[in-house]
Parts: sequence; structure tokens; C-alpha cells
Amino acid sequence: MFRQQKDWNTRENAFAAFTTGPLMDFWRGREEAEFIGVDSVPVRFVRFSSPAHDSVIVVCPGRIESYVKYAELAYDLFHSGFDVLIIDHRGQGRSGRMLSDTHRGHVAKFSDYVDDLAAFWQQQVLPGHWRRRFILAHSMGGAIATQFLQRNPQGCDAIALCAPMFGIIMRLPEWVVRPLLDWAEGHQRLREGYAMGTGRWHALPFGINVLTHSRERYRRNVRFYADEPRLRVGGPTYHWVREGILAGEQILAGAAKETFPVLLIQAEEERVVDNRMHDRYCELRAEAGHPCDGGKPLVIQGAYHEILFEKDAMRSVALTAIVDFFHRHR
Repeated sequence: MFRQQKDWNTRENAFAAFTTGPLMDFWRGREEAEFIGVDSVPVRFVRFSSPAHDSVIVVCPGRIESYVKYAELAYDLFHSGFDVLIIDHRGQGRSGRMLSDTHRGHVAKFSDYVDDLAAFWQQQVLPGHWRRRFILAHSMGGAIATQFLQRNPQGCDAIALCAPMFGIIMRLPEWVVRPLLDWAEGHQRLREGYAMGTGRWHALPFGINVLTHSRERYRRNVRFYADEPRLRVGGPTYHWVREGILAGEQILAGAAKETFPVLLIQAEEERVVDNRMHDRYCELRAEAGHPCDGGKPLVIQGAYHEILFEKDAMRSVALTAIVDFFHRHR
């Protein structure tokens, strides 16, 4: 375990050698499959398993992401003693889309994501041989997984949330955003159109990205989308934004009733989700007598939104905390 964590601190020094050697060998051992989600949408997932492991971590990625992007994380979790399952949420990755323009980030109801995860859990996670079942969720995946556990509080043994989407940073004031989204709901072309200021996927230069400080990981992630066009998802629709905001509000409304163990990890230099909602979520749980691990968010100093794809110094702090948290609940 110590050797593994030491590698996390120095991997970027020889990142190309790692990704084309050990990581590629590990990726070849994957099992890919699918199940049918809400409204007959095919939902893809990937599995990494070993008979020696008695615990599993289900990874719930963020918006536009695919499990293809999460190979390095799966490698690290697997070599820390866990089986790993990663889901491609509907409308992204290798899963089915709902609109003819496959670049539009869309969902009919946010609860469809949650229903898909519930079906996945019932079909693929519960029947497994594992003694303990955990969830690691990022951004939008954090909102999906938290809603899933609010519905099914005994669903898993512990959850780690990285920059969960409990609130979205908006460029416009709320008094403008709400009426605009409500108005768009009544006009299908707007409702299913790209939200203001967004559009089809295109690769941004590293220098202006607000997701990670790691040039190596950013370039690798962009290459996935460049090499496999079907993975590409652009901006969200107006309807998706509205559903995402409502989901965050519902999560905070239910936070006081939660009892499952939670580790919430926050990026100090967050530009995508609203860190104030993380703080509020932890306050609500603490007031109800079931505080998050440590009583408040674990802030990763200097990190952008994609904590698990950050530079080694920041990523290793988060990953060590996550693995230690899960080991404490085994």
C-alpha cells in the first residue's frame, strides 16, 4: 500500500511510460457490458475484478465523462485492494443518447440517472460476492449517487464525493437564471437547445482550462474525445441545467435525514460547482448528528474541479484520503 501511494506522488515524472506500459496492460483486462436503463436507453459499464478482493468501489463519473477516462483511477483503486465498476451515465460516454444531436448534454429527468444507477446496483452490484460496497462519485455523479443513497440509505457502506454537483456556478444572477430556465421549459427548441454560451464539443487549449493543472492528464483526456468521436458531449441543454439545479436543491433538502458515511472532498480553486453548497450540506448533516467525515469538506489546496485528474501533489492527497476512508469502513 505504501509503495502504491508513493507512486501517486511521482507518476507525472514518467507519465507516458506509465500510460503506455502498466496502465495499458491493466486496461486490457477490463470487462465491458451494458444494461437497459429508463426508456430503453442502453447504459454501458466496465468492470475490473479479482478473486482476492472482498470489496468493490462503484465509480460515478461527472458530466460528459466516460469510463474510458477513468482508467488511471481504476488502476489505483484496484491495486489498493478493491474491485472497480464504472458506469457511463445515459447521454454520454459509450451509453445511448436521447437527442439526435449527440453533443447536447441532456436528460429527460435527473431522476433517470438515479433510476439507472439503482438498476445497475440491483443487477450488477448487489449479487456480487463482495463483503463491502462503496461509491466514489465526481461532480454530476456525486449528485446522482447522493440521490440514490437518499432513496436507498442502506444501499452501500460508505460514499466518497469529489466536488459533487450540489450547486452550479452560474455566470448570471439567480433572478435572471430561474425565469430564463422556466421560460425555456415551455419552448421545446429552447428547452432541448444548448444553454447560453455553450455548444458542440471542441478541445480547449490547456492554458485556458479550469478543470486541472496537470498538463499530462489534460492532454490524455482530450485525446480520448479526439480519437473516439462518439464519446464527445458538448454543452448542456437548458432543460439539463434546470434539472441539475433542482437536483442540488433536493439533495440539500434531504441531507439532514442521511446516516450513511460520507467523505466530501472539495477543490479550493473550484470554477464549476458551488463550494458553498458543500459547506451547507456538511452543516446540515452535522446539525442532524451525522457529520461528514472530519465534520466538513476536505479541501484540496490549489486544486481545480477535476481533483482526481489533478497534478500528483494534489491528486495523491485526495486519493490517499479516499482509500483510507474506504479501508476504515471495510
